[in-house]
Amino acid sequence: MDLLVIGGGMAGLTAAARAVQDGLSVLVVESGDAVGGNARFAGYAWTAPDHGTMEQVDPDGDPALRTALVDHFAEGVAWIRSVGVTCHDAVPILGFGRGHRFDTNHYVDTCRRRVTNAGHTVLLRARATELIGDEAGVTGARLVLADGSSQDVRSRAALLATGGFQADRELLETHVHPRASAMPLRSGATSNGGGYRLATAVGAATSAEDAGFYGHLVPSGVPFQDPADYVDLSLYYSEHAVLFNLDNERFTDETLGDHLTTMALLEQPEGRGLLVADARVFRDWIVGSYVEGAVSVDKFALASRRGGRVGLAEDLDDLAYLPEEWGYDGQAVATAVRAFNAAATTGAHDPARTHDPAPLDEGPWYVIECVPAITFPFHGIRIDDRARVLGEGGEPVPGLLCAGSDAGGLWNRAYAGGIASALVFGLAAAATAAAIRTPTT
Repeated sequence: MDLLVIGGGMAGLTAAARAVQDGLSVLVVESGDAVGGNARFAGYAWTAPDHGTMEQVDPDGDPALRTALVDHFAEGVAWIRSVGVTCHDAVPILGFGRGHRFDTNHYVDTCRRRVTNAGHTVLLRARATELIGDEAGVTGARLVLADGSSQDVRSRAALLATGGFQADRELLETHVHPRASAMPLRSGATSNGGGYRLATAVGAATSAEDAGFYGHLVPSGVPFQDPADYVDLSLYYSEHAVLFNLDNERFTDETLGDHLTTMALLEQPEGRGLLVADARVFRDWIVGSYVEGAVSVDKFALASRRGGRVGLAEDLDDLAYLPEEWGYDGQAVATAVRAFNAAATTGAHDPARTHDPAPLDEGPWYVIECVPAITFPFHGIRIDDRARVLGEGGEPVPGLLCAGSDAGGLWNRAYAGGIASALVFGLAAAATAAAIRTPTT
């Protein structure tokens, strides 16, 4: 076999479908009941539009990976369209990015059909327990199938694309933050570090320990009921609101992005905070579309219906009546909002407000207590721009590839598109697999 794909999400299915098109023999192994992974809950492929922007937003990311993502993103969009999936014209994302809306469910299902219609196999409820190889490199894997039986599969190349380790308590606490496992999981539960453990067991290098994670703020005490909540409950509008910790203080520049504020909140006491918006933010952002073409949801009303800690203050003085059990000093918060509004006249916000320095002075005020939720960690397996897994000495591990959220190094306390990176490095993995000529043992 030419390519064994371990993981049937965006990266794995992209690689598998492209490899089949290139004439390779492929086997896809997916541990869940269905393919698609977190891609089913997405809707856009986006990233930074040029190298300068990418370097500015992700200065500590691997330069080669950053360059490859920008250089090959257009090819990725063209690939989506080539398989018959509509990919809309580019729209602004997060103020600095450009992205394309497309039906990710249609895409992953199309990729799977391309694999199976060509006579290749997609195994569900199956997992790889060990990579097989010798001093020459990885030559396959040992699988446990849905019926509990074991099977050794030999391949010229193996691709790890299991989606990260956000569902694994031990790995989260070790590589993200001691409190990371307490975060709500904004992801499927099958991404439990399978690829990470397979790679490190054969000597793969890993990326920076303090790289952070991708996620969003969500209302505290409101559990996800279904995957639609991953978007509906995400408080994207925090970029235009103010966030206070349990000391009743702002602690970060909220305007740099909800995904960055999410990482910052995890570092605060108890990892929770009070998000305050005024009528302007409610009108323009809370009930508006976060991205052009996205369905708008009244996130304040939803959090209220679902039992979250929410409040509506007709006057700032009403914040003094915040429930004592929440742990905030409402009067101190009101004073801080007034100070924030006064600073808006001089631009002397502390911390700074880079993109939206306007005051929050139009009543009423909307309050939601929020916590960080994780989608996937940035720490992962080191790869090069051809999706080859790197060993501790920086050399490629022969026969071993990685793409998607299993891979680390691209993002470091920064983010510019997970679907885009899965797409680009999934295609890179297929190209690398096609170039491998080592005979199967």
